[in-house]
Amino acid sequence: MPPCGTSAYQFSSVEVKQLSFRIDGVFLPNAAELPIYFAEVQFQPDKKFYSRLFTEIFNYLDKTELTNNWRGVVIFPNRSVDTGDTERYTELLNSQRVTRVYLDELSSIETSSIGIETVKLIIEPELTATTRAIEIVNTAQQQILDVATIREIIQLIETILIYKLPRLSQEEIRKMFGSNELRQTRFYQDVFAEGKQEGKQEGKLEVIPQLLGLGLSIEQIAQALGLDEQVVRQAAQPKS
Repeated sequence: MPPCGTSAYQFSSVEVKQLSFRIDGVFLPNAAELPIYFAEVQFQPDKKFYSRLFTEIFNYLDKTELTNNWRGVVIFPNRSVDTGDTERYTELLNSQRVTRVYLDELSSIETSSIGIETVKLIIEPELTATTRAIEIVNTAQQQILDVATIREIIQLIETILIYKLPRLSQEEIRKMFGSNELRQTRFYQDVFAEGKQEGKQEGKLEVIPQLLGLGLSIEQIAQALGLDEQVVRQAAQPKS
């Protein structure tokens, strides 16, 4: 502060009470050279958004024992929602520390990914959301071999659809991925064909864990494979 400007200020010691904050997502690194990533999703205009965001981040950094550097990622549906006051935080927002993502502009990216397409589902029109969700699941099942990862993607998409389509119950959305539509996917057909080609009950039993990984119920698997439900339950139990 320049000496000539001190008369314009009044000094006081201020106590700032501890507040409770919630960060949408914190990605903690496994190596000291990697940064901590803070992720925040903002779908409503909020003038105080950036003041709250940086308060949350710096409060976390003050409390954690980690000494890693940090980065922030903020996701908006479009630029019109990004209405927070930025004057106090211009240097941070113009630096490489904070990346702002506008979902409606991701369509301009030539090389997309399952992750980006899943995030874009948030702003997909309701009329096409379920169709697009099934397309994403189909793509994931063609590109990803790990059943657990596919199941996580399906669960994330289910969560997005629950918020986008409140008129549908969680059970209705799960049935959408657990019955007819899912059975039409290449992954389901390949797994089912594997058991069918074996021509033996052993072959059918081997694919049960994979079908469970897709989110199918015991009843659905039993019906699809022509097995007794009790047999499916026994095969579903982890082997000791």
